[in-house]
Amino acid sequence: MFGAVIHAPGDVRYEERDDPTILEPTDAIVRTVAACVCGSDLWRYRGLQPIPQPTPIGHEYCGIVETVGDAVTAVKPGDFVVGGFLHSDNTCPTCRKGAHANCEHGGGYKGCQAEKIRVPNADGTLIATPGVPDDDLIPSILALSDVMCTGWHAAVSAGVGPGSSVVVVGDGAVGLSGVLAAAQLGASTVIAMSRHADRQEVAKAFGATHIVTERGEEGIARVKELTEGIGADCVLECVGTDDARVQAVGCVRAGGNIGLVGLPHGDLPVNDLFWRNVGIKGGPAHVRAYLPHLLDLVLSRTINPGLVFDLELPLSQVAEAYAAMDERRAIKSLLRP
Repeated sequence: MFGAVIHAPGDVRYEERDDPTILEPTDAIVRTVAACVCGSDLWRYRGLQPIPQPTPIGHEYCGIVETVGDAVTAVKPGDFVVGGFLHSDNTCPTCRKGAHANCEHGGGYKGCQAEKIRVPNADGTLIATPGVPDDDLIPSILALSDVMCTGWHAAVSAGVGPGSSVVVVGDGAVGLSGVLAAAQLGASTVIAMSRHADRQEVAKAFGATHIVTERGEEGIARVKELTEGIGADCVLECVGTDDARVQAVGCVRAGGNIGLVGLPHGDLPVNDLFWRNVGIKGGPAHVRAYLPHLLDLVLSRTINPGLVFDLELPLSQVAEAYAAMDERRAIKSLLRP
């Protein structure tokens, strides 16, 4: 088969790889229908994380089950499935508490930007759709593998509920998904911080009530104008950099909450947050916990998170998919084998 392999910063190649095989009786092999490039993949692409050797890359997917191990009962060959960016058994004590990203027997994949994927813990990771979905639903189902569930996790972690005021820091696919999540959870004020017209339009389509283009102290002042002079009840930090975290801390009100889902590359002023009674929660999204509800919303066409994909390419052009996102010519690139 063929798949994406990252060799060095700025160097992602479409290469022949060994076909995955069943290694454990709990495995499944999925033929990829769609995969994509994640903003977190760009950390390595930009040289911000080490690449000690050529490494298969990617962690988002949906597709058709080809084969399953002897212990797999929840899915079967021919099923169309989606799974999260981490596999989980869905049975360990941590999973039973809803913290699937921290499954005691979970982990990642060996590159999902590929024609086929080995999925460990298939029963606890994969969810099948009722039949093969319409092709126009594929982008939205794929979004559930990571970005939509991560945006939802940010909103849930920040305590978004009916009547909440919400600020979303970050206008990438996760931030835009956070806007959609906040609107679905009943927020009355949803402020998207964005300077890019194309992303602003998606934010509005997802339910943003206000767009703030300013940053730093000007951005904080503008947010306070929209939130009774005190800041937002809930802030979703969907970037992870120092600047984004400083922006999030400045935009939250005393007694509010910050949902952190941006891959961390910056610190937080813990003492300041303590005295302001600001709550912090977040981390990698518990995709398996959110998947059933969000998949229902997609299949019923209640939500359309696939709008975050504004570039679709064949998997063979994966290098261009990375370059387009790196150069901000695309919000998120979808890949079809």
